[in-house]
Amino acid sequence: MDEISYVIVFPTIFSKNKIPQLISNIKKILKIKNQQFKLVKRDGEVILVEANDPVFASSAINMLFGIKEIAIARQIKNDFQDVVSEITSVGGNLLLKGEKFLVRVEGISKGFLAKDVEIAATSNIIEKKSKLGAHPGTEQDYDKLLYTYLTKNNAYICIFSDKGKGGIPYQSQNEKTICAVYDELSAVSCYETIKQGYDTKVIVCYRQKSELMNLAKMLNQIIPRLVQDKIELEFFNLKINSNGIKNYLIYVNSILEILLQFSNKRVSLALSPQIFSSDFIDNSLKHVFSKKKIPLIPLSGVDTSLFDEAKEIGLERNINKLEKIASMNSDEIPSFAKKEVENALKTKKVISIQAGPNNVHDILDSLEENH
Repeated sequence: MDEISYVIVFPTIFSKNKIPQLISNIKKILKIKNQQFKLVKRDGEVILVEANDPVFASSAINMLFGIKEIAIARQIKNDFQDVVSEITSVGGNLLLKGEKFLVRVEGISKGFLAKDVEIAATSNIIEKKSKLGAHPGTEQDYDKLLYTYLTKNNAYICIFSDKGKGGIPYQSQNEKTICAVYDELSAVSCYETIKQGYDTKVIVCYRQKSELMNLAKMLNQIIPRLVQDKIELEFFNLKINSNGIKNYLIYVNSILEILLQFSNKRVSLALSPQIFSSDFIDNSLKHVFSKKKIPLIPLSGVDTSLFDEAKEIGLERNINKLEKIASMNSDEIPSFAKKEVENALKTKKVISIQAGPNNVHDILDSLEENH
């Protein structure tokens, strides 16, 4: 029996009509991460990846959006006896003494019911691995899931699986947009913009040099999601007082003014109805429309999951800052700081980053070189 392990990618329900774009992104991320692979192809509603190192390949692929789940699995023919035998073999190797297990089979069955496979494989494991003392669990209570997915011709018996990041494949909207990263909230908003499939240009705004290290760390989590070997970033030093809610709102409005200087038709705004007043948001939307551009609010409808997404991009230590932003009272609608915006545009620094493990240092070093 073929012992090759494959990476199996399960698209989200929103990505099932965008599989070609997801396949393209998988090939790109594997090349960016220097992971050798022999093939990436569709098999029914899943994507099959044959890589030299399935573990590292699956880790690289799982940085992408549009994925519900990713697994390392054995591929065999979609045959009742073969599937039962392989589940029994793999299950026996994965189970530890006394563990409760659940056999789950989904997909397309040929001449048999998926439930029949589950029952037969469960019985075989109990019989052949009796010394382990492993026993069946329930849907609500089990230690280990033995999952198998069936396509028209093949069966994939999973050895390991992990949850994906959700969303839809990057660039699947076929629309370019621009966003700014300047604090924790804006970083999550930018992340969500990419997650929603927009081809995203990122600019960075900061008030003081002391903010750059923190911003570089956030960018380090966002850059891989852009699925590009080389990323161009533009930095602007916007000198606005960092104390008080009013100054923060002036800062946000001033950054919007900088965003509107770019040619991108769509502008992503780091605004949320849970945080900003409807008047403040309406004012921002009207301003974007007045420039004949289209505003996006990727955080609209995002509630406490905002903090989950912050953790996804490595902002666990910054949750307190995010909570502080989320709890502010933003009834005022101050204008932007015109003079400061004009001065900030003169400070523009463009840097090009090669996606890799040293992004933080590369960003900071490039900024020093451009200074």
